[in-house]
Amino acid sequence: MAQVPENVGCENSVCIQAKECKRQVIAKDGTAVEIRSFGGTAEKGCGKFIPIKG
Repeated sequence: MAQVPENVGCENSVCIQAKECKRQVIAKDGTAVEIRSFGGTAEKGCGKFIPIKG
């Protein structure tokens, strides 16, 4: 499977890691080049998670 670029955002707010994921941040602030909904659930993350630094 191809690697997802870091500038692709995620609109899946159900994911357990949503509040700590850079993909959520860029989806909401409009800097993502593309927005998808990855497969995270309330019990597990999607595997494409990028932690928020800082």
